[in-house]
Amino acid sequence: MKNWLKILLFCLISLVFIGCDRITKDLAKQHLMYREPLSYFHNTVRLEYVENTGAALSLGDQLSKPVSFWLLSILPLIFLLILSAYAIMNIRKLSPLRILSFSLLIAGGMGNIIDRILFDRHVTDFMNIGISSLRTGIFNFADVCVTAGAIGFLISYNRDKPKSDLKVEGVD
Repeated sequence: MKNWLKILLFCLISLVFIGCDRITKDLAKQHLMYREPLSYFHNTVRLEYVENTGAALSLGDQLSKPVSFWLLSILPLIFLLILSAYAIMNIRKLSPLRILSFSLLIAGGMGNIIDRILFDRHVTDFMNIGISSLRTGIFNFADVCVTAGAIGFLISYNRDKPKSDLKVEGVD
């Protein structure tokens, strides 16, 4: 695949997932805000609207606004821009799975940073999964993207690992 096409796909995939994140958060605001949580599949999936001013699981929720802005918005934005530049500059060496993984990580991170910047640190979360009292924290589509991107990197790392040049005697 040509490099320009890989870059185009990387950018398009990232934009599509950022768009999906925006749409799902807007739908959550429209249909879940000021309502009781909705439960599906015997409470395995729960949809409930919350706004999180911290990071994952509200970590850093008590930070002052200026510190929160720099630690949870600006530094991650710089990191994501560097990560994007790295992916684009090394696109010729990246497998399709790694390109998708970079796209997912960047889209997920940008989705939450957009919320933090546009809505005064408030990130919309609305999904919760679990069985009985064993539950995840409340998360959003951007978080799913970041998790899927990280899993994609783990899979690609194991799959794309260079094979050893050492041969066992008698075995080809």
